[in-house]
Amino acid sequence: HYPLRRQRQMCIRDSYAEDLKLVVGSLTVETDVVVIGSGPGGYVAAIRAAQQGLDVMLIEKEKKLGGVCLNVGCVPTKALITSSDHFHVLKDLEKMGISAKDLNIDLSKMNAWKDDIISKMEKGIRGLFDKHGIEVIEGIASFKDKNTLAISGQSDVETISFKHAIVATGSSPIQIPGFEFDGVKIISSNEGIKLKEVPKKLVIIGGGYIGTELGTVYGKLDSEVHILEGTDRLIGVMDKDVVDVVARRLPEFGVNIHYNAKATGVEKTQTGVVVKFEVEGKEETIEADKVMVVVGRKPNSKGLGLEEAGVNINERGFIVVDKQQKTNIDSILAIGDVVGNPMLAHKASAEAKVAGEVVAGKKSFFDHQVIPAVVFNDPELVSVGMRKIEAEEQGLQVIEKKFPYSALARAHMFDRADGFIKVLVEEKTNLVLGVHAVGPHVSEIIAEATLAIEMGATVQDLSLTIHPHPTISEGLSEAAEVVEGHAIHIYQPPENKK
Repeated sequence: HYPLRRQRQMCIRDSYAEDLKLVVGSLTVETDVVVIGSGPGGYVAAIRAAQQGLDVMLIEKEKKLGGVCLNVGCVPTKALITSSDHFHVLKDLEKMGISAKDLNIDLSKMNAWKDDIISKMEKGIRGLFDKHGIEVIEGIASFKDKNTLAISGQSDVETISFKHAIVATGSSPIQIPGFEFDGVKIISSNEGIKLKEVPKKLVIIGGGYIGTELGTVYGKLDSEVHILEGTDRLIGVMDKDVVDVVARRLPEFGVNIHYNAKATGVEKTQTGVVVKFEVEGKEETIEADKVMVVVGRKPNSKGLGLEEAGVNINERGFIVVDKQQKTNIDSILAIGDVVGNPMLAHKASAEAKVAGEVVAGKKSFFDHQVIPAVVFNDPELVSVGMRKIEAEEQGLQVIEKKFPYSALARAHMFDRADGFIKVLVEEKTNLVLGVHAVGPHVSEIIAEATLAIEMGATVQDLSLTIHPHPTISEGLSEAAEVVEGHAIHIYQPPENKK
């Protein structure tokens, strides 16, 4: 039942010590490393630890591996974004000489296509686990002490004794009072990517990246979408000028934005819901088929028995770790959403590689300067490094310049030239501090900007790097030239011209 490479201790416990009878058997196993959770943090940590020659087990409470990201987050959301994009583009190809008529939406087939992607990725993880000898235990884990886990669920393994544990339990959608999830009419993003039919009318509470992404999906699929945002702008973690490009586009997809809107209550009806909200003290209502609440996520740190193990948790529920992903208990590490923001899959995977090496005794650290962020909206938004306001708060003298998409031939081929690429540079050193952009396919250029900042590149390094033409990526070097004052494809007066 278990891989032969593991030498485990099995013990039969007495249920009744009085008469010393052996009754129900339970299994206690030993391992070098146990990982709790199989998301982009957990499965990566398990593989990296196994690559170090360690005996690894992974505990997952769900039937499938991959966690939130693969099953109800990053992957299915972006799959739906891709398919809804295709549908929307097909309706608007007349100007390119293509006539596409009698278009229909079959959401069941769309979901089947999305689910097939998930299945392929999940099978890939299991295949890697098999090759690395990583054993998966389906169950719910909780700490009994700093070196022991109790397992409940379907597995015959009841107790795991470990040298190191890596907690990678992720996060869950936040509920707000009066809008408790029922999974049918009041839903989270988890249900939002599994709808069996396109709602005629959908209310989304929360104008962050999840709300705007899913709002765009269903808007493009011909749903009337209303986003209730509690502030005066969308996606507050990114620069306003970047977000404004998306905000101007959303109404074209049937997405209506209600700013400074406070959701106050919801009434379920026979056919859907009535959502109540206030704007500047005035109460308003919207009747809809469903309401989706996407106001943020919370760490999954409760119910793990972390207190029994003595692990420190802060007031927001995040597990406190150092740069080696260690908690205050040497035998227990933590990674991903459960240790704090930003709650991004690639950040979790980077931390996972550190943790998987630390448990093997290596002196690895999470010492990345920057973490890129991408919002897969229409158009896409990206951000890495400092924002201008942050740099100025630190007393830095900076130069920030934009290169418009309208000057990029490739952008016009996408028929989308309303974006820009913005580069932030420290004036004294010419070091690149940040890159922020909005436009088609900017998600594919942000890695280069991230590498530039990590390597301490100057603006000259970007401008002198030859980029292929015609691409979106060449906009990054063009933006660097704007900073230097001698852009080719937008007009800048000569330096000596009075």
